[in-house]
Amino acid sequence: MTCLLEDFQTFWRENSEAWIERYDYKEAAPHLILQAFLQRVVNGGGTIAREMAAGRNRLDLCIEFERHKYPIELKLRRGDRTEREGLEQLARYLDTLGCGEGWLIVFDRRADMKWDDKIYLRTETVDGKTIVVAGC
Repeated sequence: MTCLLEDFQTFWRENSEAWIERYDYKEAAPHLILQAFLQRVVNGGGTIAREMAAGRNRLDLCIEFERHKYPIELKLRRGDRTEREGLEQLARYLDTLGCGEGWLIVFDRRADMKWDDKIYLRTETVDGKTIVVAGC
């Protein structure tokens, strides 16, 4: 999953500006483009659940492949607290789903931010859950 997200980061860096301009609702563009990119997982025998129930809340995406779940939460950066709140939210979803690992993708739309600063990948531990954070 992490390799797949690294491929997406490269795709996003190279193509996001052209794709985002095609959408009137600019905030939806990152979500829709990621879903389209991940669709190749479905073509390989997996499934993608969108807005999957996780208790009383909704997880953005959950890929199921070879009987494993890969929960993904997507966030648009709105400030310094976006990532921390996303980590806590995803950790709760992971607990509800009985998963030990998940992925948080944070889209940074700031025009004055260099791509080398937007693109990152690191691992965090929250409440005993492993979360890979991918900046885009």
